[in-house]
Amino acid sequence: MNRLNNRRKSNRITGPNPIDVHVGLQLRRRRTLLGFSQEYLGGQVGLTFQQIQKYEKGRNRIGCSRLFDFSRVLDVPVGYFFEGITPDVAARSPRHGKGPSTDPIVDQNDPTTKRETLEMMRAYNSVSDPALRNLIREFVKALGDNVDRNSA
Repeated sequence: MNRLNNRRKSNRITGPNPIDVHVGLQLRRRRTLLGFSQEYLGGQVGLTFQQIQKYEKGRNRIGCSRLFDFSRVLDVPVGYFFEGITPDVAARSPRHGKGPSTDPIVDQNDPTTKRETLEMMRAYNSVSDPALRNLIREFVKALGDNVDRNSA
């Protein structure tokens, strides 16, 4: 019996499941976009901010009922948390036998993972006048075009 337990331990895959990391990242994106602190979100679902941190990093797996609670507080369908799972992330799930990777799952160059981008989106979405929002969007696009032309 002891040998069997040792074998199971040696075959155990360590580290967070890439799907859990993705779900946690989606949780963080939506929370930040809405301007909720980890403490506020935790209070809405009966958790501490430390537990929210663990969920957002994929260290702890989010159960179905908790995911349902998050979807209601964050005003998104449950499926939102699984949107954008790439084939690479799906292939690293232990079900496929490859297990978690030590490679970063979050693309550090992806602007949607940056707090700055999420805060900008939240501020932009808070502008209620559609004409003003359009002016802001065109202004930011013009700034980006100007930077591209000057760096070429």
